[in-house]
Amino acid sequence: MSGQSFERLAESIKWDGQGLVPAIVQDAVSKEVLMLAYMNKESLRLTLESGETWFWSRSRSELWHKGATSGHIQKVRSLRYDCDGDTLLVKVEQTGPACHTGAYSCFHNEAAPSAAAAVADRPSDAGRYDILDKLEAIIAQRDAERPEGAYTTYLFDKGVDKMLKKVGEEAAEVIIAAKNRSHEELRYEASDLIFHLLVLLREQKLPLDDVLAELARRHLKQKSEYAISD
Repeated sequence: MSGQSFERLAESIKWDGQGLVPAIVQDAVSKEVLMLAYMNKESLRLTLESGETWFWSRSRSELWHKGATSGHIQKVRSLRYDCDGDTLLVKVEQTGPACHTGAYSCFHNEAAPSAAAAVADRPSDAGRYDILDKLEAIIAQRDAERPEGAYTTYLFDKGVDKMLKKVGEEAAEVIIAAKNRSHEELRYEASDLIFHLLVLLREQKLPLDDVLAELARRHLKQKSEYAISD
């Protein structure tokens, strides 16, 4: 970004009394919120110039480059500001855990919802694919934290060749289950295939959203072709 463009951006931000603005950092692939930090004009400039996140430490009163010591850098995919200009949203490609505790996300402490909220959160037709979002987030967490003994950790440690082998094996199991006309077997094997495919997508840093968008494009194209032929 040019200096002139940066100045226009800086003028669009509502900096607080200390010259800071909160920056929400989100995993560009899993869409999980990773952390909240603060930027001043200099850290924003460095973030845009380097393509990696820089922040201002309020406790140490100094600039800090995320991952400079841990290696858990954040490569910026996009940066936006909200309608009021008082909050930034930074979508990143996260290397390793985002939290200093070693957790994938700083938001790993869960507060129990009220009974009414718990009932409202039950799966419905409107949210019947929510499990894919949750599974994608869990896989991203396993990739970042690599907990010992977890099967997903094993897959990431072994690498892409092992993942490809598992996708191929599970696809073959789906075929066999379908040939056997067994709903129970097919349900089980299809679930295994989807899981391993999501792990592979994470390793390739390809969001599930991109796959769904491709399906949507094909659907619209098909409808358009049908309308023309009709």
